[in-house]
Amino acid sequence: MNKKSTKSGLFSTLIGKKMLMGITGLFLITFLMVHCGINMLIFANDGGVLFNKGAEFMGTNPLIRIMEIVLFLGIIAHIVDALVLTLANKKSRSVKYAHEKPNANSKWYSRWMGLLGTLILMFLIMHLNHFWIVTRFTDHIAHSELDKLPGQETMFEEMKEIFENPLIVLLYVASMVSLAYHLLHGFQSAFQTMGWNHPKYTPAIKKTGFWFSVIISVLFAIMPIAMHLGIIK
Repeated sequence: MNKKSTKSGLFSTLIGKKMLMGITGLFLITFLMVHCGINMLIFANDGGVLFNKGAEFMGTNPLIRIMEIVLFLGIIAHIVDALVLTLANKKSRSVKYAHEKPNANSKWYSRWMGLLGTLILMFLIMHLNHFWIVTRFTDHIAHSELDKLPGQETMFEEMKEIFENPLIVLLYVASMVSLAYHLLHGFQSAFQTMGWNHPKYTPAIKKTGFWFSVIISVLFAIMPIAMHLGIIK
């Protein structure tokens, strides 16, 4: 084997980049499940007591804080890898056909993963600005009602305040629609890229991916809606 190619490593090849996309995608899917589970605590409807305990655990546990760094590295790797693969795909399609029929080969959301990913990235920036920055870099958020100082709010109170704005709620819901379509392609694609596809198991993976994409996105979407409508108090 050529020494130069050996040094370049697996992830420098097109196949390697696709594998990296799959690995980071599966990691982010796992994060979505954990994050959704914590957020669902608001439906205890106990004034945010249980949710604030979950938020405190996520914000103070050393292992979680380390995984937070890993998460950001995973997000960055996923975005960069997506851009590289998109450019590579465009180069490989230098010859265009006059009567191209993309609908016959793939779903529209598979072809628009770049746009869907960009919309999700814009949402992520907004979401981090609303919640992560204030908890990590300011003293605006208290862990619980008992810890509150004058001028501070709990994370639950911060959520209620943010989601009073109907425009923000609309943006969150629209972003979850983008997330659903992104996952519809990404879930199955991640398993396929890793080589975990088999005529016996692929139909189950497709069905699981469909329901995961729908359920996780709906759960994330109904949280701001419920808070805006005053269902959660």
